[in-house]
Amino acid sequence: MAKLKLDLHDIFNRGGQIEAALNAIIREAVAKKIALVEIIPGKGSGVLKERVLKFLQRGDIKALYHRVEKDSKNFGRLFVHFRFKD
Repeated sequence: MAKLKLDLHDIFNRGGQIEAALNAIIREAVAKKIALVEIIPGKGSGVLKERVLKFLQRGDIKALYHRVEKDSKNFGRLFVHFRFKD
């Protein structure tokens, strides 16, 4: 199964770049019909993770994916699952 990965460690303090990176990876997954996107906001204080979750809850974004899974073994990682019809 193919997946995409986005590590936000390098841009954690650059708001505009975070949203652009999230938009880009979600759109790429849809365009290439990739079933799984791994997003790594990191552990930290949880502020970045909450920002990512808020982004994923936007109506225009939420319509593109199937579900979001919080990694039970790694607090600093999220999985976005997509479902495509052939």
